[in-house]
Amino acid sequence: MLEGLRAAFQQIAEFLATRKLRGEELDELERFVVYRLLECDVALEAAEEVARLVRSKAEGARVPRVGDRADWAENLLRSAVRSVLERAAWFDLEEEAVRIRASGEVVKMLFLGPNGHGKTTTLAKLGYRLKARGLSVVFAAADTWRAGAIEQLMAHAEAVGADIVAHGYGADPAAVAYDAVAYARKRGKDAVLIDTAGRLQTDVNLMEEMAKIARVVKPHFRVFVGDALTGNDALDQALRFNQFVGVDGGILTKVDADAKGGAALSFVYATGKPILYVGTGQRYTDLQPFTIDWYLSRLFD
Repeated sequence: MLEGLRAAFQQIAEFLATRKLRGEELDELERFVVYRLLECDVALEAAEEVARLVRSKAEGARVPRVGDRADWAENLLRSAVRSVLERAAWFDLEEEAVRIRASGEVVKMLFLGPNGHGKTTTLAKLGYRLKARGLSVVFAAADTWRAGAIEQLMAHAEAVGADIVAHGYGADPAAVAYDAVAYARKRGKDAVLIDTAGRLQTDVNLMEEMAKIARVVKPHFRVFVGDALTGNDALDQALRFNQFVGVDGGILTKVDADAKGGAALSFVYATGKPILYVGTGQRYTDLQPFTIDWYLSRLFD
């Protein structure tokens, strides 16, 4: 997990620790950072921002002459990456859900993203986590397009102990979502998790349908689910969903198989939104909360 990005930062730290960092060497440092991060699927704009921060911090720092220069280099890189990640307003989704429910509202979460990125399974994993926090959960089968989607969600609902509201294939997804919220209110359920059909970010009609669901149910959280293995494609997809529907945070799937590791950094830089979780396997327990400290520890410790 994140091996490529970890190796890149090790090489950048070695560069920092073995150069005088004056004049042309600072230019070389900046180029080196960009090239190494691009190789790890970090988007160009995010790579350039990290490089600018690394150069700025190196240029203005008192560099140790001996001994602990390697530690100095690592701490400088940590600081640069943290600065990029702190562009987002980080929050604990589960804590927020508990708080909203305590105020008397049904918590509404809308899951959106391209087809094939693990959205339905990720929804079920989060439902499992919310159940563990003591919240009752309703799944809304608003993917009325993909064959087998409703049956898949029904199987997940049975496995995690969630209720489910479904109309059938060809039904209006917004109506399904609306009825799921009404069902939860009538029966005193705590949270509604709305599954939707996977969208290609270039499909304007389907993106507008997603925006309609958001208008109808007014979700507290609009969660983008993207495949970490798609690299910069995930970034373009997230930006389009953010443009049409708005995104409050992201979940990256298949992070356990992602050898490069650049997707999270790119997502946060480009959208200004936090990564909420990462998927690390197929079990319901394989959903890891994402925090800045966790990410930095994976890269540097």
